[in-house]
Amino acid sequence: MGSITTKDEQGIEAMRTACRLAAEVLDHLTAHIKPGITTREIDRLAAEFMKKQGTTSATLGYQPSGYPPYPASLCTSVNNVVCHGIPNDKPLKKGDIVNVDVTVIKDGWFGDTSRMFIIGDASIAARRLVQVTYEAMWHGIVQVKPGVRLGDIGWAIQKFAESQGFSVVREFCGHGIGRNFHEEPQVLHYGKPGTLEELVPGMTFTIEPMINAGRREVKEFGNDGWTIVTKDRSLSAQWEHTVLVTDTGYEVLTLSAGSPPVPAFVTQARESATA
Repeated sequence: MGSITTKDEQGIEAMRTACRLAAEVLDHLTAHIKPGITTREIDRLAAEFMKKQGTTSATLGYQPSGYPPYPASLCTSVNNVVCHGIPNDKPLKKGDIVNVDVTVIKDGWFGDTSRMFIIGDASIAARRLVQVTYEAMWHGIVQVKPGVRLGDIGWAIQKFAESQGFSVVREFCGHGIGRNFHEEPQVLHYGKPGTLEELVPGMTFTIEPMINAGRREVKEFGNDGWTIVTKDRSLSAQWEHTVLVTDTGYEVLTLSAGSPPVPAFVTQARESATA
């Protein structure tokens, strides 16, 4: 286990830039993600846009120990794919839900974010899963401030997701991020309040819950070494932001013009905190 790094003002500024650029890739893709597009085409559009931005993909060729090199500029996880879905030539169809996960590198700093996209008109159950997962992420984010512990974030996400009848994937988690794609700490999306590391100003990490409509168990799919699916074939959704711990709370670094609106309870929590 490495130690947790905190970023100085210069590092924070560099992270703001990398994270904004990652979010702008998703903004750019939004207009294109509709029935008939393939996830490979989404990947191509992203790679083209990153080139214009002056960023590079952190996922292309990424090879952690025990994995084959990842072959694309982003991840596209459709329907029952939990995470790390590899773009392919299958067109998206009405009713599909897809997570697009982008990590860019700018001047040696990493920005990481993902969004769910609903293709055409999806079922009420699929839309509800996407919405609850989005809110679950924000239930985690609003916990963030100095003195809080990582277990508080995990517990807030788990408590909310399970109260809505969904389950939280345990095998994958958020992570510290900065000059490396994955740094300490691990950010679990379940847990016990008051446990694990204490948050201090200058920490940057992702909060990225994977929430299943059915049971929480997952398995590898096929033999590509990457794709993870729900064991019971139920739908799965994920959202991700990169967050900075500030002196008084948090700053979401991956917000951009095209980000979905922040849930009302988040705005209310901020207003009551400053009242």
